[in-house]
Amino acid sequence: MLGGEGAVKLMEKIWPALEQVDSSSGALGAAVNKALDTLVPLVIEAPAGEKIRARWLERLWQAIQEDGVDYLAPLCERWGEVCGTPELASTWADGLMSTVKLAWSQEHRGYFVGTTACLSCLLTAGRNQEVLDLLELAPFSWWHYRVYGMKALLAMGKKAEALKYARASGGLNDDPTAIALACEEILRSSGLEEEAYQKYALPTYTGSPGLATFRAVLKRFPERDPNEVFADLVEQTPSSQKGKWFATAKHLGLYDLALRLVQEGPTDPRTLNRAARDFLDDRPDFALGAALASLTWMAQGYGYDLTQSDAEFAASHALNAAGKIGVVGGVREKLRALGAQDQSMHDIVRLALAKVLPPTD
Repeated sequence: MLGGEGAVKLMEKIWPALEQVDSSSGALGAAVNKALDTLVPLVIEAPAGEKIRARWLERLWQAIQEDGVDYLAPLCERWGEVCGTPELASTWADGLMSTVKLAWSQEHRGYFVGTTACLSCLLTAGRNQEVLDLLELAPFSWWHYRVYGMKALLAMGKKAEALKYARASGGLNDDPTAIALACEEILRSSGLEEEAYQKYALPTYTGSPGLATFRAVLKRFPERDPNEVFADLVEQTPSSQKGKWFATAKHLGLYDLALRLVQEGPTDPRTLNRAARDFLDDRPDFALGAALASLTWMAQGYGYDLTQSDAEFAASHALNAAGKIGVVGGVREKLRALGAQDQSMHDIVRLALAKVLPPTD
């Protein structure tokens, strides 16, 4: 009870406290969302009686009305749960529905902050068909609202229809990833793990190659072999993006594959420099490949805010690794060829190589 009261009080104070703070970067909104992820469940789970919960709802609704930038939107999205009982949620749905219909009408088209609250209340009250009927009045297809229709169909035991409904829900500004993950979850709940993996997980995640993506897929499908998941992700990635899987291949100990991938597409030179440093003693051949790849992509103009020091670092590690495996002469020739083809900003590769390489006869 004390936690619930504290959560209500803090949510009441969010807008007054932040009203004059610049939030254009989005960082403040992200921080508020993270806080609400903790606060809203505290209110939902608090063992409040009907009278206390009703007062909480009135206070929170007032805070929502005064919120100038919708900081409390996540609270609205779970308003039915915050109501605590299906009966109270149904009462709130009745009070909000007429305004939603008015906002969606041809005559008074506009935005109503309580739209998701109404849909959430209908869903919590078990009025699933009314959720679908209300969404039919929406003037546009927006996943932010239609997700409640999908949930209503699932609550009615209509998984196939829920999947079809979700697939048809993408609006102009919707995030296709959120829809794909919802479809994936429906298939997985139906025991169709392979279809969920092939049809939704892989296409969804290959748009952002990298170690974080690999871990996200593996977290959702922990029963699959990591090397198999990685191979599937790489296969679906365009050639120009495959170099971004370098760190993942290194993480899995697939060193030869990592060096092949970095030949196909650009990789952050600083990532390659760290690999050259970390593997100089244990795997000098891999360190050499990483350092040469770093200089190659630098010379072609890839990388953000790089300096001559970055290029010197790569060149020095390439020569050190070459010395450990006895191929210094050949590597020097490769480096000189790179310097002659330098297209980097401020000629950082050419200048770095002139400093690191010994003068020719």
